Amino acid sequence: MSFKALSEKQLLAMFWWMKGSGTEHYDAVICDGAVRSGKTFALSLSFVIWASFCFDGALLGFCGKTITALRRNVIIPLLPCLKELGFDVRESVSQNRLTIRLDGRENTFYLFSGKDEGSASLIQGVTLSGVMFDEVALMPRSFVEQALARCSVSGSRFFFNCNPEYPSHWFYREWIRNRKNKNALYIHFRMRDNPSLSEKMLRRYESLYTGAFYRRFVEGEWVSVSGAVYPFMGDSGMFVPPPDAAAEEYCVSCDYGTVNPTSMGLWGRIGDTWYRLRESYYDARREGSSKTDEEHYRSLEELLGDISPTAVIVDPSAASFIEVIERHGRYPAVRAENNVIDGIRKTSQALLNKEIVICDTCADAIREFSVYRWDENKPMDTVIKRDDHAMDDIRYFVSYIKANEEKLDFAFIERR
Repeated sequence: MSFKALSEKQLLAMFWWMKGSGTEHYDAVICDGAVRSGKTFALSLSFVIWASFCFDGALLGFCGKTITALRRNVIIPLLPCLKELGFDVRESVSQNRLTIRLDGRENTFYLFSGKDEGSASLIQGVTLSGVMFDEVALMPRSFVEQALARCSVSGSRFFFNCNPEYPSHWFYREWIRNRKNKNALYIHFRMRDNPSLSEKMLRRYESLYTGAFYRRFVEGEWVSVSGAVYPFMGDSGMFVPPPDAAAEEYCVSCDYGTVNPTSMGLWGRIGDTWYRLRESYYDARREGSSKTDEEHYRSLEELLGDISPTAVIVDPSAASFIEVIERHGRYPAVRAENNVIDGIRKTSQALLNKEIVICDTCADAIREFSVYRWDENKPMDTVIKRDDHAMDDIRYFVSYIKANEEKLDFAFIERR
């Protein structure tokens, strides 16, 4: 393996802890900035090399939002590099553990998930010599601080990486802005700091983001979002007539409401593109009466006609409506993933990349795209909860297809 292709920032992230580097006095390193900038690879390799040089018989921790994401983003790309560099690596998937040996030194690395406030209990009790956080800005503060408190061994250090979020985020305030008091080395990455990305690939990634998300994920800035959530959807060319070709697969996405509107969209896949072919939108306030779950189910049947969908992806809070779908036994109901901000990011990319296309038959979705806005009066990324029902069902759909893609990609990597 050659390190000639690494940038100066990647090399600094990799060897900041070495004697004579001029940065070895720091207790922690923070690598933040653009997506695809090479910071994760450099930092994860740095973490293992540092531990192997400084400890023998130690316990260390890799932390990610979920174990699946941690293995996909960090562990699987890291393992072949370690083996090529002469490390002996034994992995116990069932125990979320790696045993890594080099020149007679052996250390154990545990994988931890920091997905919610309850995750802090998962790391209690263990004594660690160091910890690396992949996408630390996506983890709750309670988990991160519990993990840091576990590092009581002399010489222990902290390794952080993340993409930027909003500027009032706790990690930005407590660690990046306060890095001198934390004795932390700060390395800021832009996308163009990754020498392995070609100019063509750079332009492709740059085209996936607009507005504040461009500044965050391409320029690596911690900025607030404002204005329209999907500003590029103001271009009328973003809405097309339904295609003449028959779809190869169908799905329905549903945001359920009793007093609030219920929005359902029928999606058809042609090749690699999903089209929102038509929709059903019922506003109880506008109509003057609410529908029962059975009446909403009949609307679902009318939307589908003779079509047999792969899935009906439903608002996870709509337990009674999901029960009705399951009781009828005609359509497979799937509870939607409801992470709003992550879902908006994925939807924005899918729209810009033409992975999903909105047909001009979907009048209520088109109307909501024009008025769906960020709440500028909130200190963190928050959308105004109004005129967002088609927006929610579209977000549910994108999160569903992206999760399926990730499962297929992960399975392929595992087999390989």
